[in-house]
Formats: sequence, structure tokens, C-alpha cells
Amino acid sequence: MQCPATDRVRSHDVKKQGRPIETDIPARLDRLPWSRFHMLIVVALGITWILDGLEVTIIGSLAPSLQRGDTLGLTADGVGFASSAYVAGAVLGALVFGWMTDQLGRKQIFFLTLALYVVGVGTSAFSWNLTSFAVARFLTGMGIGGEYSAINSAIDELVPARLRGRVDVMVNGTFWAGAAFGALGSVWLLNTTVFPVWLAWRVAFALGALLGLAVLLLRTFVPESPRWLMTHRREQEANAIVSEVESHCREPEGGWGRTLPTVLIYPAGVFSPAEMIRIMVSRYRGRSLYVLVLMISQAFLYNAVFFTYGMVLTKYHGVSPRAVGWYILPLAIGNLFGPLILARWFDTWGRRRMIGSSYAISGLLMLAVAYAMGAHLLTATTQTLAWCGIFFFASAAASSAYLTASELFPLEMRAFAIAVFYAVGTLFGGVAAPVIFGHLIGTGRLSLLVMGYGVAAVLMLAASGVAWCWGVDAENRSLEEIAPPLSEFYAREEERTA
Repeated sequence: MQCPATDRVRSHDVKKQGRPIETDIPARLDRLPWSRFHMLIVVALGITWILDGLEVTIIGSLAPSLQRGDTLGLTADGVGFASSAYVAGAVLGALVFGWMTDQLGRKQIFFLTLALYVVGVGTSAFSWNLTSFAVARFLTGMGIGGEYSAINSAIDELVPARLRGRVDVMVNGTFWAGAAFGALGSVWLLNTTVFPVWLAWRVAFALGALLGLAVLLLRTFVPESPRWLMTHRREQEANAIVSEVESHCREPEGGWGRTLPTVLIYPAGVFSPAEMIRIMVSRYRGRSLYVLVLMISQAFLYNAVFFTYGMVLTKYHGVSPRAVGWYILPLAIGNLFGPLILARWFDTWGRRRMIGSSYAISGLLMLAVAYAMGAHLLTATTQTLAWCGIFFFASAAASSAYLTASELFPLEMRAFAIAVFYAVGTLFGGVAAPVIFGHLIGTGRLSLLVMGYGVAAVLMLAASGVAWCWGVDAENRSLEEIAPPLSEFYAREEERTA
């Protein structure tokens, strides 16, 4: 459903901005060969997912220790509440900083959000009770949530179209490198010959803050997105950045002088959150529902397992709290290798086929594991191996959800769109899952936990069906071809009605 009055106002605002900009900057960015510049982008910005993986796994690994009387003395429900506070903070941070990213630029925001993460994880190390710990986790989540929108949009706008799918999936998959570090770190830190238990958990969070500070320095070398600069009539800056990158790249096929396609941009200032949401639910209704289903299903699955797996191991399999990290480590490795191995197929076999297949395989394997768990056929080792098989495919599926949210919406609202879908998906799939599964584990009834895992499997299968029906074949296409700039749409509407 369109809103003609609002469209007329916006198109009038577009025309007031003056002459349109015809630019070949998107095509110049897409033709670039892979270079050290792109590697810098991946390392400096992709570290976000490593930090998030570190945070989630540290909580899962330390959960049994945080229930000790000489630490924070949390209950199972308390651990779930603190985990949900982290995810709730990520939801709010995504919405606030996502909108700011589209207005102020990618670079300013990914500095601010990382600084907030450092503050949050640093204060986590000095918590003294459930309330202070939950507040610190909320602040940490705000930083990470804000990172998702700023970083995903920046990476996709700087990486060539022919490589965008594999790079995005692989970078999102590095979440599990952080998870592996967290698992190994927790095993080391919980070894009482290194640190006493009452101190080890504080050291774990303090190390996260130090890592964040190091990344802040690295990001000083990352430029603003030239695509974003063009929408704010900063042509000279955009051209200077692209020219600088080209000067350090080998000559592309066809040479530098080859004529490239151009895109017409009518810099239109800012779009309000209300306008952007209206556009999502009207002009991009199908795409919006598609992304929401992908986000909710993967968020529920992952938050259900990883925030509480430490408690499952200790409660149902008798694993020592100090050994939990050894069981989380294989899960992290399986999750990491999935995107690394499967990523290239998202650009070759295609988005629709790979997204639909990865969600379907994950859901079917999850149903099998839930059945085996309910039949008492699994030990701590075999259950961990089963999770590895599931997450090999589920990790690629989850990474593709963020890729989809980033590339299916116009440049002027890309970061905010990522934020909205991440926030809504996480709110329904992520905030609820730790509390629900923490409670299910606390009841001591294995049958209820198995039913919860079954629900997660059904959600993944439903997402697979939606992907096959509503998926968009975005592989090897420029972002502007997939979703033309909003300003161009409004300007053309004005010309047609003039």
C-alpha cells in the first residue's frame, strides 16, 4: 500500500536538493581486484563478529562458575536473565546506531559502537551482583548491536559484487573464531593453577576490553563508504577515496579506461525512521517478511543452544564446570568451518539455493538430535559432535541472513534496515530463547528441553521454505541494481507526475 501524500512530500524534497549526481563509483568499486585494502576492511571491521562470539561463548562457558558462591552466586534463571540483558542491549543498540549510521556515516558510528563495547565489557569485569552484571551486559550488547548495522553496510558497500556473498558469509562466520577463543580462554582461565575461580571470570571480560581497544586503533585506516558519501553530495571525497584505492590495485580486466555503467543519485538528505519503516512494509513488504523469517529462526536456534549449553553439560551429562570449554570448542570449530567452506557457493550456485538448502539441512539434523536426546542415546561427547554437524550448515545459514538484510534494501536505509531486522529477529528469537531454555533446564525435565529444540528445528525448516519461495537472486549484481537508491525512485516519480 502506497502513501501518495508522503511520496509527494519526499519527491519534492528530492528536487529541492538540486541537480542529480551521475556517478560510476559503484561500478568502479565492483570492478576492483581483491587487494590489501579489502583485507584491511575484512580484518578491521570483521573483528566485530569475533568479539560477539567471544562474549556469547564466555557467558556459556562461565555460566556454571558464575553460579558459585565465591563469584556472583547466580541461579540458572539469573544466568538466562543476564544473557537476555545482553541481547536486549544489542536490539536497542542496533536500532539507535543503525539509524545514526545512515545519517552520520558508517565510519563515525563504528568507532562509537566499538568504544561502547569496550566500556560495557570492561564494567562486566567489575560487577558485584546480578543487577550490576546485567547492566554491564546490556551496555556491551548495545555496542555489539550497533556494530552489526554499521559494519555489515560498510563491508557490502566496499567489497566487489562478484565477491560480496562469500566475503560477507565468511566474515559473519568469524563469530565462531571468537567463540573458539572464548572456549579455549575459559578452559585456561578456569584452571585454578593459573587464576582462582573468583578472579578468572573477571580476567576473561577484562581481556575482551583490551582486544576492543586494539581494534579501535586499526579502524583509523578504514575510509568512509564512497557510496554513502555520494548520497550526501560529497562527490570529491568519494572520488578521492576510490582513486586512492585504485592506485594500490593491479589493473582490472579490460583496463582502467573502460567505460563503466553509471547510476543517477538525487542526494535527498535524511529519511526518518518512520519513512523507512513505511517503505519496508509497503514497497519492500515481501523482502521484509523474508528477512524477518531468516533472522528469527537462526537467532532462536543459536541463542537457545549457546547461552545454556554449559548448564546442559553439567546438569544432564555430569561434566565438570572447568571442562565445559572443551565441549564448546568443537562446536565453535564446526561453526567456523561451515561458512569458510560453503561461502563461495553463495556467489556461484546462488543465494536462493544455498540459503534454502542450509536452513533445511540444519532443521532436519536438529530434529534428529532432539529425538536422540529424548531417547537418552547421546553422551556429552556424541551430543557435542551432533551439534557440530548441525552448526556446520546452520552457521552458513545464519551468516546468509545478515547478507540478505544488507543487500536487499536501498543505500539510504541499508544500515537501518539491517538494524530493524536484527532487532526484531533477535527480540523474538534471541531475547526469549535464553530465558525459555534457562527455565526449561532449571525444571530438570529433559522432555521439555527436547521439545524446545524441536521448536527451533521447525523454525529453521519454515525459513528454508520461505527462502525457496521468496529468495532474491542477488549474486554478482551491484547493490544499486538489486535495490535502486530511494532518492532516484522519488525523483522519477516526480518526473512522471509533473
